[in-house]
Amino acid sequence: MKRRFSSIRYLFIRSHISGLFITTVTILSILLSIYVLFSPEWLSPAGIFLFIALYAVLGLVISIYTGFTSSGNMKSRLDSISVLITQFANGNYSSSVRFEEDDEITRIGKELNELGKKLLDQVKSLQRMADEKSEFARTAHKSAVIEERQRLARDLHDAVSQQLFALTMMSEAAVKQLEKNPDIAKSQMQEVAAAALQSQTEMRALLLHLRPVHLSGESLPKGVKQLISELKQKSQIDFKVSISDDLILSETIEEHVFRIIQESLSNILRHAQATEVKIDLSIRSKELFIHIRDDGKGFDVTNDTERKTSYGLKTMRERSEELGGTFTLRSNIDEGTYIDIRIPC
Repeated sequence: MKRRFSSIRYLFIRSHISGLFITTVTILSILLSIYVLFSPEWLSPAGIFLFIALYAVLGLVISIYTGFTSSGNMKSRLDSISVLITQFANGNYSSSVRFEEDDEITRIGKELNELGKKLLDQVKSLQRMADEKSEFARTAHKSAVIEERQRLARDLHDAVSQQLFALTMMSEAAVKQLEKNPDIAKSQMQEVAAAALQSQTEMRALLLHLRPVHLSGESLPKGVKQLISELKQKSQIDFKVSISDDLILSETIEEHVFRIIQESLSNILRHAQATEVKIDLSIRSKELFIHIRDDGKGFDVTNDTERKTSYGLKTMRERSEELGGTFTLRSNIDEGTYIDIRIPC
């Protein structure tokens, strides 16, 4: 309510009422001064206050009406500018406003239109640079393969290798306890099974990274669906994918989006402990919308240490920004994780 009465329309009404109040006080002062100094017969105290009362009531009605109507055009134009700024914030830089008046608000609208054109040119420049970067990446494929192998080797050593070593130790301990303490042996074997499942999950995530960096000539919808089909055979996660088969994008955007989805699925396999994953890709208002959701354990996005150490999230954000897009991450502990990406196309 307080916010409503602070709008431009009520500011106009208050300014009219303020003018009415000043005018009423001025007229009352003049009439009282005439009455005190000259005491004319035609002027009486009752007549003065009756006139002032009628003037104030009529002026109040007129002030409210004129303030409400005269501010309508300005409010409409300011709302249009507000919507335009929101469109810019959401990455829709092709939006614009048109005003017929020749005043300051029209000048602001024209300047915002020019800003939108410049931002759109910058997005095109970013995408052009991404195309050039993609070409350069193809020529540097061998060095990228070596770097990826080194990273996978580190991951294998840090995760799967250590888990397999732990499995060996726990298995040997369980064998020794099998005859003496069957209950302890059973508990240890349960721990072995849990550790083996975790190792299997880690290995699936690492194998996911061994897929080709490029789509190898396939379209994005076909590549994503093949990726999901392979994961369905190797995991218990329920995948729900919504993507149009006639989705037409540039080669660079398709490759970046495919890698973003691949990286997000790898994170889900390794960390989320999810049972359901939903992926939506759609084109709306010349923008590609990507929504990836899982029902896993989630994490605290306000934890700077946890967020900054996530190599996968950093890579996805960088790929989105290279295309002039926006990357939004939402997650809460025990409530899953949501990723929303918007890329101009």
